[in-house]
Amino acid sequence: MAEKWKSKEIQEWYKKQKIQRSYHDEVVSKLDGCTDSFNIKTYASLDVEEKNYVFYALESKNFDKKKACVLITGGVHGYETSGIKGALDFLLANSKNYLEYFNFIIVPCISPWAYESINRWNAKAIDPNRNFVPNSSSEEARFLYEYINSLKREFLLHVDLHETTNSDNTIYRPALAKRDGIEVKDWEIPDGFYLVGDVNAPNHDFQEAIIKEVKKVTKIAPSDKYNRIIGESISQEGVINYEIKALGLCTGFTNAVFNTTTEVYPDSKNVSEEECINAQVVTICSALEYLIKNKSYTL
Repeated sequence: MAEKWKSKEIQEWYKKQKIQRSYHDEVVSKLDGCTDSFNIKTYASLDVEEKNYVFYALESKNFDKKKACVLITGGVHGYETSGIKGALDFLLANSKNYLEYFNFIIVPCISPWAYESINRWNAKAIDPNRNFVPNSSSEEARFLYEYINSLKREFLLHVDLHETTNSDNTIYRPALAKRDGIEVKDWEIPDGFYLVGDVNAPNHDFQEAIIKEVKKVTKIAPSDKYNRIIGESISQEGVINYEIKALGLCTGFTNAVFNTTTEVYPDSKNVSEEECINAQVVTICSALEYLIKNKSYTL
């Protein structure tokens, strides 16, 4: 078995990565369209060689202590495009419908270098989504962790927007095996949309309400012959549960009463990019509608 990567191998991996799209043009430039209802917050910056990346969050204007707080995050993994675009679409087109009920913090792209290079990892070959912990080795995770904790707010809802792609098997998992010097088997890529909840607070009815609405716009991933999705037992149609806090996942560090992580499958022959983005937006809206219906819009 190969040895775990050291700094030399990490640097060799980094040198092979190429900038393929523009964070500024495709993400940052769109933020000015929301300034009527949101303040644009710069919460960190990071130099990757000669390039500087600024990290942005959108905070509701006129913060109301009587309203519950909602956190929407996208782009933990930069290559999961519909999560970033879904967060932006919700921000620009849908958020105004819910401002009377909730205070929002929306972070469309947590990992800007990974967005530009179409990567799961950051420039140091670290996966941010196992690192939302104190003093994180991932700058992207640490920046968000420290920013959110500095606000000293309790969150009712946290929705984190992701994708599961064919490149998980063709690129990421083989790279993970090399980086850590371990055996990593391929998993069966789910053909459709699914959610990841918290095994310690699964909120069954909440997750079910989201699946019911997303089903109207895209296919829900079926379980495999073992009644599993990516190796995990399903708790209900299209839902698996993780130890989100113990694993250092993004939805775990906020201690939100309700949380869910989306997983969209963009590589299906039967789905378009627009449908993937729409599934992300529908997830957010249906989660909010559930809270409003159940009068859970105050803490």
